[in-house]
Amino acid sequence: MAVRVAAVSDVHGNVHALRAVLAAVEAASVDLIVAGGDVAAGPMPVETIEVLRSVSSRARFVRGNADRSMVEVFDGEREAADWDGWPAGQLSRADRDFLAGFALTVELDVDGLGRTCFCHAVPTSDELTVTAATPEDVVLEALAGTEAGLVVVGHTHMQFDRRVGGWRMVNAGSVGLPYADRPGAYWALLGPDVSLRRTDYDFEAAADAFRATGFPQREVFARHVVQPVTAEEATAVFERRAGR
Repeated sequence: MAVRVAAVSDVHGNVHALRAVLAAVEAASVDLIVAGGDVAAGPMPVETIEVLRSVSSRARFVRGNADRSMVEVFDGEREAADWDGWPAGQLSRADRDFLAGFALTVELDVDGLGRTCFCHAVPTSDELTVTAATPEDVVLEALAGTEAGLVVVGHTHMQFDRRVGGWRMVNAGSVGLPYADRPGAYWALLGPDVSLRRTDYDFEAAADAFRATGFPQREVFARHVVQPVTAEEATAVFERRAGR
């Protein structure tokens, strides 16, 4: 059965943004929520997991590179970094198991859009970077891991909707830490078409709450919530780092 889906990606422990988006999702009367990964690596990891767990009966979860890293840090399999060490240290065993249960991809039949692959970065990797400016040959190779005509991603925290070859690739953006021209919680509504959405919340109150946590990058995170880096600036950085 085809479903109407809310794609909610890259929350990064911003529970304030997540709650605002979930209220908007509720008003949109979707059938299913797909969380696109990187949910907890940020200032309020446990609170964010609690909210996501509360909607898990009508949600599917995709694994992001940060989710994977937090589980590895929790398990002692890798050395912690500033962005994942402290959040991983806040987790209970149940929280760790929740993150470890995420899938690399989720495929669904979406109303009006057909077979759709939801992944964090690309179907075969949770960390390969694709932006709106990535050359088509790179995108075609990256999408070869699925037969779904529509691929919905996150990872780079920037919304886009582009067609390459026989595929349509949509980035839902980031709920908690977007690269955009103005602050907000960014997500996507899918079915019967693609609608890229932005939801407001109290940015200053959220920033103050983040500053009160022990997250090592809390000040940078708080500033970004109020005044994000633009998509244009972030795209240039990502493409340069990829050597493109």
